[in-house]
Amino acid sequence: MFRSLLVVCAAVASLPADAQLSSRFVVGCPSQCDKSMCPRLPADCSAGKGLDVCHCCPVCASGEGEACGGSGKLGDPVCGDGLECSVPGGVAYSVTVRRRSKSGSCVCKSTEPVCGSDGVSYRSICELKQVSRRAQKLQQPPVLFIQRGACGKAQDNPDSPRHKYNFIADVVEKIAPSVVHIELFRKMTYSKREVAVASGSGFVVSEDGQIVTNAHVVANKHRVKVELKSGASYDAKIKDVDEKSDIALIKIDAPNKLPVLLLGRSSDLRPGEFVV
Repeated sequence: MFRSLLVVCAAVASLPADAQLSSRFVVGCPSQCDKSMCPRLPADCSAGKGLDVCHCCPVCASGEGEACGGSGKLGDPVCGDGLECSVPGGVAYSVTVRRRSKSGSCVCKSTEPVCGSDGVSYRSICELKQVSRRAQKLQQPPVLFIQRGACGKAQDNPDSPRHKYNFIADVVEKIAPSVVHIELFRKMTYSKREVAVASGSGFVVSEDGQIVTNAHVVANKHRVKVELKSGASYDAKIKDVDEKSDIALIKIDAPNKLPVLLLGRSSDLRPGEFVV
């Protein structure tokens, strides 16, 4: 047995670096993740990004219906956010399946229909995200998740927050994680010392840290600091300002995805209806 192991080790040592790395993934991933060795991603990943089979390097993920799994080696396609790999027969993609070199296709974890901010009902949250990515690629507004179930159903539901007496408090509690505190600093003319000159609020509109606030809040300020509900603080960059409509877009670089405030559509409102 020991002699066989020596033969295997000698054979692996004689292979090129890429081949050695791939062969290790047959039995397991390296104990340490060295992100400096990760390959560069292409500019556009149509189905979003994910982590490789070792949960180390970012890779372009497979979309719904696309291939996943396979040889159990580095480079096997992985499914995007909200998707899971399923092999023929409905068997879940596991270590045992991977060792048998079974390949499958990406399917959505949820089959529940959802309503998007464009007023369209989608068969799953995965389809909505796919349409949203396509819209952003065309420089169009993203499609946001509004509610579970087809569009229009919640309006007729007597148990929905809209029909409850205290629905405003429910809304405030729901959106609180996506509301941020903004503090503005300006440098003194002679001392160059920074002093806090104003504060305001805003709300997160994308998981990667884009925040909407008022234009007058960030106007003529040298530094903008954002504090999340969790207490974490980040310096923000001013991305765009529309003084006419008093709207500004700023961005922070947070290590994790942020909770997003979903906006409604004015066309769905009725005269006299409450708006928060």
